[in-house]
Amino acid sequence: MADQTNPFLIVQGQLHRAVHQLSLPESVYEWFKEPARVVRVSVPIHRDTGTVETFIGFRSQHTDVVGPTKGGLRFHQNVDEDEVKALSMWMTFKNAVMNLPYGGGKGGIICDPEHLSDRELEELSRGYIRQLAPVMGPEIDIPAPDVNTNPKIMGWMVDEFDKVRGHHTPGFITDKPLVLGGSLGRVEATGRGVQLVTLRALEHLAMEPKGAKVAVQGFGNVGSHAALLLEGSGCKIVAVSDVRGSAYNPDGLDVKAAIKFSEEHGSVKGFPGSREISTDELFALDVDVLIPAALENQLDARRATTVKAKVVAEAANGPTTPGGDEILNEKGVFVIPDILANAGGVTVSYFEWVQNGMGYYWSEEEVDEKLVDAMSKAFNKVYKMREAHNVTMREAAYLVAVSRIAEGAAARGWLHIPSKV
Repeated sequence: MADQTNPFLIVQGQLHRAVHQLSLPESVYEWFKEPARVVRVSVPIHRDTGTVETFIGFRSQHTDVVGPTKGGLRFHQNVDEDEVKALSMWMTFKNAVMNLPYGGGKGGIICDPEHLSDRELEELSRGYIRQLAPVMGPEIDIPAPDVNTNPKIMGWMVDEFDKVRGHHTPGFITDKPLVLGGSLGRVEATGRGVQLVTLRALEHLAMEPKGAKVAVQGFGNVGSHAALLLEGSGCKIVAVSDVRGSAYNPDGLDVKAAIKFSEEHGSVKGFPGSREISTDELFALDVDVLIPAALENQLDARRATTVKAKVVAEAANGPTTPGGDEILNEKGVFVIPDILANAGGVTVSYFEWVQNGMGYYWSEEEVDEKLVDAMSKAFNKVYKMREAHNVTMREAAYLVAVSRIAEGAAARGWLHIPSKV
């Protein structure tokens, strides 16, 4: 069914359910069910072969009800408009769960970065920003890295934006190189957030982190840092995977060594002391914690039936389909939804934006301390909502988020909302 895999229909359904569970008027759903602005751009670049090729990109700005829109930019061959719209809505809810002064934004360019040289990537990055500069900026829409983008690309983009605007604007984009106004602690932030909420979940289930077995699907920046930090908390990482392969050892992997191996060989496949397993096998492992940290729709109904983990921490955006979610709920799995689990990244991006604005920068210890505080408050608020309404953690997170954006809409006079919100 389309609504099982189309991320835009999925997030619309999540919004609709939250509106009804909160007994809000249908007008709240109507107001927020579509992004306020979706821009499609074409970006021609000169290829190294001497030819010209045009790439298509998108930027979706969901709502600015509580502040400028904020969200990542991905380079991937499967980017499409519905995906970008959905991701911008998820960013609105993620920011609301974390009580950040942002709406949600998301962007993407249809391309395969592996088939582009550094020079071609730079030209594409700069061209995308030139096209979108009129509707972006630190008070309008603030990009950040996502799939296949990184601080190096953000550096090119902030430089291009400065050229268009004619002055230095560090708060235009986050997760920049440190020398251009990036924040200490940002690289590890999303993985650290995943670690923090996973430990809280284990605590609520009266499970000790020491010796808890963890499997991670997706060993990029988020998955690798989550694995490394959880290992440091006493967990045993038994399996990790990336787009090229996997590494499994029931006795545990040395995560730091696996990261180094992946950097040197382009994959964890073949990591000494491990064996290859399929993605289906990884999801079915007898572990305590499963961390999907790849792309959307990975944990569907078929795979959910095989899950043995007691905790699923969604480090990726939208990794579980509605059918998969239903089965996990029936099995009593404690699911930490993406809009909470992976919110550490955007939280430290917010810290970076704040530091850019005041021109004063915190130490890494200060950033980490603020992140721990923010993630703990968000987890507690969602857990309290879960208990109050007798719902799942995912539903509770949406109740928290939709309550906040509805309150913002009422305060602006956009909608008439009962005062209880």
